[in-house]
Amino acid sequence: MMAVDARRVTRYFGVYAALRQASFQIPPGACMALLGRNGAGKTTLIRLLAGLNVPSEGAVTVFGADPTHAEGRRSIGFLGHGSGLYDELSAEENLLLAARVARLPDAAAKVREWLRRVQLERVAHNRPHEYSRGMRQRLALARVLIGGPRLLLLDEPLTALDDRATAMVRGLLQEAIADGATLLMSTHHLSEGMQLASHVLLLDRGAVVYCGERTHAMLTDPASVYALCGDKA
Repeated sequence: MMAVDARRVTRYFGVYAALRQASFQIPPGACMALLGRNGAGKTTLIRLLAGLNVPSEGAVTVFGADPTHAEGRRSIGFLGHGSGLYDELSAEENLLLAARVARLPDAAAKVREWLRRVQLERVAHNRPHEYSRGMRQRLALARVLIGGPRLLLLDEPLTALDDRATAMVRGLLQEAIADGATLLMSTHHLSEGMQLASHVLLLDRGAVVYCGERTHAMLTDPASVYALCGDKA
């Protein structure tokens, strides 16, 4: 069973087609870099896979389930452009809520572990609005990862991170993949995305231009992937 199976997916906003007849599959355990220029449809696609929107045409399944239904959503960890954090709660309380939603045993210990792993244990009692943007991003990633979802959908997870934090997040994502998670990650950090990626999904104007394994050429010259868009790029 594929982690993600999208078949001829179109999504309209009014008369504008943000996605056009997009078909692709993501095998379990893959790390797929979702690439495309601004307006290519990356965020729309991630939100569809997360069950936050529904296709205007076509169908999407996550491990065989509809992502808009509870069965499908239980498999998904989603980080969009918003952090998903509650500013009225401390960092510790945000993670404790996520741990309890995931029904983790010994939730308090898991929270302490993840605060340490994203290097926020010293400011665990601060609220997210007191954090820098990079610190908020690290906390938001911990919120997504703490429950151990089978499918990670991350929209620009490296935003606002310095080099040290980027390396830390890369390690956490590699560990999640090694533990069996499947990852779809959109990014403008091409070199970082290619270091993580086993597969690449390239969108151009809402259409799938390429879906397949990452090649050596993409790793050595990440920007070359856009040549696949041809004269539409």
